[in-house]
Amino acid sequence: MDKIIVLIGAPGAGKGTQARLLNERRGILQISTGDLFRAMKSADTPLAREVQAVMAAGELVSDELTFKVVQDRTSLPDASGTYLLDGYPRTQVQAGQLEGLAEEQEKEIVAVEIDVPREALFKRLTGRRSCPVCGEIYNIYSKPPKVEGRCDAHPDVELEHRKDDQEETVAARLATYDELTAPLLDYYRKSDRLKAVDGTGDLEAIYSRIEQAIK
Repeated sequence: MDKIIVLIGAPGAGKGTQARLLNERRGILQISTGDLFRAMKSADTPLAREVQAVMAAGELVSDELTFKVVQDRTSLPDASGTYLLDGYPRTQVQAGQLEGLAEEQEKEIVAVEIDVPREALFKRLTGRRSCPVCGEIYNIYSKPPKVEGRCDAHPDVELEHRKDDQEETVAARLATYDELTAPLLDYYRKSDRLKAVDGTGDLEAIYSRIEQAIK
């Protein structure tokens, strides 16, 4: 049976990287709700206009509208087999809506949590620095530049520390994740569909663990 893989992980856990690897190596379609909403900002369809109106009003996109966006995207031919959802579901309501969609599409839901200790997440996020010229990403803890605060390829350029990666912002992002996701993890754990994988260490080792979890 084809699957809907729900990839769950805190900011900095490496969901996007692992989803891209699964796409490249296994041909599993990656569907990111963040990417879908960004694309809808410039799209001209009834659903996109509905989303644009909500965003223009400064309101949060409802669970119902988010589900419509996911439902619309997964109805396309390239999603007829197994696909991976990154960023959805985020709430128990959305998880319930996805159950109905899985039944309709005759797919099995497998939830995979990339589990990374909080201290490691904090270092991954707060330690990030980027070059404004070439976009190269460094980390002061795990991948420092040759010269502190300077890009290896552009030594005259000072590395940037994004607002999203500063301590207060990171702490708030992780707290929000905990609040929203803990019930979701319990939801899938109770039905024995949650596969927790160790998200620390070598990138290839993490990928292998995820690959085993979705078999």
